[in-house]
Amino acid sequence: MVREKRARLETVIARFMAAHSTPGVSVAVVENGVAEWTAGFGSADLENSVPATPHTLYRLGPISEPITATAALLLSQQEKLDLDAPLQKYCPEFPQKDAPITTRELLGHLAGIRHYKSDSQDDPEIGNTKHFSNPIQAGINFFKNDSLVAPPGAEFHYSTQGYTLVGCAIEGASEENYVDYVRENVLTPAGMIHTVVDNRFAIVPFRARFYSKDSSGAITNSDFVDSSYRIPGGGWLSSADDMALFEVALLNDKLVARSTRAMMWTPLKTADGKEDPYGLGWRIGEDLGVLDAQHSGSQQGTSTFITIVPERRAGIVVLINLEDGHASDLGTDLMKIVLGATQPTSKIGSTR
Repeated sequence: MVREKRARLETVIARFMAAHSTPGVSVAVVENGVAEWTAGFGSADLENSVPATPHTLYRLGPISEPITATAALLLSQQEKLDLDAPLQKYCPEFPQKDAPITTRELLGHLAGIRHYKSDSQDDPEIGNTKHFSNPIQAGINFFKNDSLVAPPGAEFHYSTQGYTLVGCAIEGASEENYVDYVRENVLTPAGMIHTVVDNRFAIVPFRARFYSKDSSGAITNSDFVDSSYRIPGGGWLSSADDMALFEVALLNDKLVARSTRAMMWTPLKTADGKEDPYGLGWRIGEDLGVLDAQHSGSQQGTSTFITIVPERRAGIVVLINLEDGHASDLGTDLMKIVLGATQPTSKIGSTR
């Protein structure tokens, strides 16, 4: 990376952190299909003056979903998981509903599975403090008896819970534990050796402390949470270094075939022909005049963003140890610098 571009990136990051009182942020830039630059800024731990680095581990929150989706698509590519078969073929633990639900619909948030019941920390799902040894079954138990919020395929409804069912389908199709399958078939091939499940009992080197803001805007320790019930949709820890390797592996066809990747990054359609903003595990758009696949999100103590521009073989990762930390805003500004002037392009693959 040329010095001038790096200086521009660092200036944008410094201004962002000052404007938002950001404790710590780690960033990665992928260009030409390789990780060109990773860096940390601010503090991973304010109380102990530990600096943020490219190795600092943050809660991924919702950007755990692209990892889970990649695992599911690999099984589909291997003809072990039929994305359009009824979910119960692989996940009999989930009861039949009024209409069949498929893994493809779950991946694109079209299955009608509800999200959390509220945004309150008092919600037993949002603010869960119990640790579960069987995360998939525990997660399913939270919502398995609830009605669908829409007929499968009819409407887009974002649902972390839906990704618990994707994890269940992965277990059924692979005949392996979800975490083990993802580690063996996604993390290890990509070189993501430091990415682990967010286990509050484990000693995890380089794990950040997690923060939020109170009503006055002061930084505080975030609310306590145990994410063991939602690992597929929001329970991994990773670093800017590792997530850059994930982007590089996808761009260089090390995890799934090019045709599978194209399917993953093609928007789905609802039953009435409207385009879903998601493909399979990624939000698909052209916000910068060129097709991008991205995901962002926030949960207790974290704000994260990942984006890939396939045509330019470029990507950005932003990990912040602050809830509602506006990681997507910073990531979009950084990608503008990486891309420079660009022209609109066509979408990858055909839409469904």
